[in-house]
Amino acid sequence: MKKLWYSCALFGAVTLCSGVAAAVLPRHPDAAAVSAAAHVRPVAALPRSALPKHVAGRAAVTATPAATHITPGPKPSPSLYEHTTSPLILRAQGCRAGRARTKGLVVLDFGKLAYYPRRGGYGTLTFAGRYASNTTVAWAVKAYARGYSECLPRGSRARITLALGTSNYDQDVPSTYAAGKLWAAQTAAIGGYLALHHFDHVKAAAGDDVEPAWDRSFRRTYDFFRGFGDAHVAYLLYNYGSLDGGVGVIWKLRQAYYVAGGMHAARAVPEIYNHAMAEQWAELSRQAVRRYGEPIKIAGLMTQHSRHCGSCGYTSAEAHSALVRELAKHPKTKVRMLASATNIGSPAPVSAGDLPRGR
Repeated sequence: MKKLWYSCALFGAVTLCSGVAAAVLPRHPDAAAVSAAAHVRPVAALPRSALPKHVAGRAAVTATPAATHITPGPKPSPSLYEHTTSPLILRAQGCRAGRARTKGLVVLDFGKLAYYPRRGGYGTLTFAGRYASNTTVAWAVKAYARGYSECLPRGSRARITLALGTSNYDQDVPSTYAAGKLWAAQTAAIGGYLALHHFDHVKAAAGDDVEPAWDRSFRRTYDFFRGFGDAHVAYLLYNYGSLDGGVGVIWKLRQAYYVAGGMHAARAVPEIYNHAMAEQWAELSRQAVRRYGEPIKIAGLMTQHSRHCGSCGYTSAEAHSALVRELAKHPKTKVRMLASATNIGSPAPVSAGDLPRGR
C-alpha cells in the first residue's frame, strides 16, 4: 500500500526544555561506558544468505485443510511514527509504555534514510522533516528503553523487542548498502547498551517499512538488506511493510521473499490494513513453499487502526483473524496464532507526569 510520508503522522507540537535532556542519559555517560556498550559480546552471528535464485522442482501441494478455530490474537503493542529524537521525550514515551506493561514488538519509526555529510553523515528525516544522525536516533531508542525499564512495575514479566525503524521510501543516500551496514551497527550498539545497564526486559532489533512501490527496481532495498546482513550482527531486521498488489505486480517472488525471510536476519511483520493485504501476504507464503520449500518468516502483524479514523483499516483482532484464516489455506503456512501484533501511530504529547518518578 502506497503511503505519503508526512501525512501519515499527526504534527502535534511537543515542547519541553532541552536543558533537562541530560536527565535521560545514563548515570555515567562517559566515552568509556559508551564504548563498552558497543563492544558487549553478541550472540553468535547468524549465517549469511544471498538473494534466492530459482530452485528446481516444486513442493507437493496438498488439499486445502478444513477451516479451524481461530485463536484470539495477541494484545497489540503501540509502535510510533517519531517526530523527534529528544531523549527526554523518548524516555517519557518509554516510561508510559512501561507503566502500561506493554509487551511484544515495538517499532520506533524515525522516517526515511537521509545523508548530510556535514551533520553526521548517514541518518534519517523524521516525521517532522528534521534530519537526525544515526547516532542521535540510536540514543533516542536507548532513552525509550531506559524509560520503559525504569517504569515497568517491579516483578512484571512483560518484555518488548524494540526495533530501530526506517523505510525504503525515497532512499536519497550515496549507498543503501552502507546505510544497511550502519543501521546494523547502531542496532548492535543499542543491544550493547541494554546489556551494559541490565535492561533485561528490552531486546534490540531493527525495522524497515518496505513497500515495493517506493523502490520498483528493488535494487536499493536489496542493497540495504544485504548491507545489514553483511554486518554480521546477531539482531533481526523486521519488515513491517506491504506488497502493493501482491507478488508479481511490482516485485517478483524471489524479491518479495528475500525481504520476508530469504535474507537470514529478515522477518516479516506485514501491514494488514484490510483483507486484500492478508490475501497478498498469505499468497506470498504459499508461493514461497512451492518454490523454496518453506514459508516466509512471519513474526507478527502491523495495523494502523485509530478510533478517530474511519479509513485507517482493521483493528488488530480483525487483522489477526484475516491473516490466520488466509494462512490456513495451505498446511505448510498454517498457524494458530501469530507471535505479536503492533499498531502504529503518532505519539501523544508527553508531560512531566510521564517521566520516571523521583528522577
